[in-house]
Amino acid sequence: MSQKVTPDTFRSVFKLVDKDVLRWFPGHMGRGLKRMQQKLRSVDCIIEVHDARIPISGRNTDFKYTISGIKPHILVLNKIDLIDKKLIPKIQERLKDEYQNVVFTNCKDQKCKGVKKLFPLAKDLIQKSDRYNRADAEDNCMMIIGVPNVGKSSLINALRIKNLNKGNATHVGATPGITRSVLHKIKMCEDPLFYMLDTPGILTPKIENAEVGLKLALCNTIQDHLVGETIIADYLLYWLNKNGHFSYMDVFQLEKATDNILDVLTQISVKHNKMLKIRDATNNYVYKPDLDYAAKVMIKSFRNGHMGKIVLDEDLL
Repeated sequence: MSQKVTPDTFRSVFKLVDKDVLRWFPGHMGRGLKRMQQKLRSVDCIIEVHDARIPISGRNTDFKYTISGIKPHILVLNKIDLIDKKLIPKIQERLKDEYQNVVFTNCKDQKCKGVKKLFPLAKDLIQKSDRYNRADAEDNCMMIIGVPNVGKSSLINALRIKNLNKGNATHVGATPGITRSVLHKIKMCEDPLFYMLDTPGILTPKIENAEVGLKLALCNTIQDHLVGETIIADYLLYWLNKNGHFSYMDVFQLEKATDNILDVLTQISVKHNKMLKIRDATNNYVYKPDLDYAAKVMIKSFRNGHMGKIVLDEDLL
């Protein structure tokens, strides 16, 4: 593990052969966006949730024009348990001109300060805003928006547990796109009376570049099979090497850092004793490493935080 590694040892650019893999905007997303727009008249405040590992990349910029408009807006950066907290001031500085109200949350932590401050902040913003057609409404209604699998449902459930002492009101899953429909109002708090409209995750119809798309895929906002696990794992290896994060050497017990994803996946497969039995050209059975299995192991290790606290947008701060 003592091998000297330098930036010039590795790729400086990640080349994606087939960029079509990042063009993913299912029909239900377009329909969901239209239904969200139809419900805006009954909404006082927009809560946009995004993954704190990609605070700059991948947010649906169309929301600003199609959903948020002039309504009070709070950006919630979730999953801060997976990032280096020393970077939070840099994230705040980077976002301050565009977003005045940024809250950092870890919905797994019932004592999370960000979760606790969300309702008081929303109430204050709503009181200072022009509610127009809802000026006489006694309740406060928020709409929660964001790309898939960033923790919208987890935030709703965390807020309900804190304010109503009630269990889950919406399903939480590790697969992008669990919430497919715009639901009815979910009660979030009795005093003051708050409701939340749950919404499906909506990706931007056009991802600006391949690297943004791969960051989204790595954070599980795009289903893995649509991009390809090996491609996602290769981008992860590229990013780790480029940014000097060599924790994968210890995680996967590698003797040296490498820029060859096939080497990494082969070693993972062998160590996990995951081999594929296939016939060769002579019709004899041979065993080959299960690279797809190994790629899934590598991706899961990153998503679970086993490679350390990482912000994929570190170079953009």
